[in-house]
Amino acid sequence: MWDRKVLKQRAKEVLRTSYWKAFLVSMILVFVSGGGGSPPTLNFNLGFSSNSDVSDIFHWNVNWEALAPFLVIGIIAFIIFFVFSLAFRIFVCFPLEVGSMRYFKQAAEYEVNLNHIGYAFNKHRYWDVLKAMLWRSLLNFLWFLLLFIPGIVKSYAYSMVPYILADNPNIGYRRAVELSNDMTRGSKFRIFVLELSFLGWILLGLLLIFVGVFFVMPYIHSTKAELYLALREQALKNGLTSEEELRLNQTPVF
Repeated sequence: MWDRKVLKQRAKEVLRTSYWKAFLVSMILVFVSGGGGSPPTLNFNLGFSSNSDVSDIFHWNVNWEALAPFLVIGIIAFIIFFVFSLAFRIFVCFPLEVGSMRYFKQAAEYEVNLNHIGYAFNKHRYWDVLKAMLWRSLLNFLWFLLLFIPGIVKSYAYSMVPYILADNPNIGYRRAVELSNDMTRGSKFRIFVLELSFLGWILLGLLLIFVGVFFVMPYIHSTKAELYLALREQALKNGLTSEEELRLNQTPVF
């Protein structure tokens, strides 16, 4: 079984010589995951004093016929924005996420190369990566619709999918999810504790005008890459997968 302290120590050793490259990749991950910050608080003060009768609002004479074209335009604009955002998330962010995970995984194996970021955009990998990542996202969404706690559990179960695709992007979308589920079986709570162990660093980063959190991200991602390598080694020993299936003996072409 893997040890949390050992994983974090290995991550520190890797970052000693490649921290700023890891920082750059971490910023890409922040961008593709939409984790740049919380949305601003909206102020809906309509100009009424605290003594105003709120019921007066419903006595306004609104010309809905004049407003209708603007409402239609607003709805259409929202739909276009939503579709564009979803397409961007699927067709650009998913491959970037897999490429970023490949960078951290390979860095953990002492191959520091920023070219790995574009790994999934190769024509022989792209569509298989998209299908697997979309399938994982759909399953996560459905589990969260069912119940919140099962959704969290399953998010840990499927958390290794990007790393598996970073090893073999053509493994198949069902197999990638199945293997991730097998690899994390019995380790989900320990993974949760591993993530919780970064809480002190995150709080310290928040105290440093929030910007400090970004400087902790390379440490977190490097540790998770070490976790994948440990889970992969355990899966190989237990016969859950093979070196041939994960293409560990092949030299990838960028």
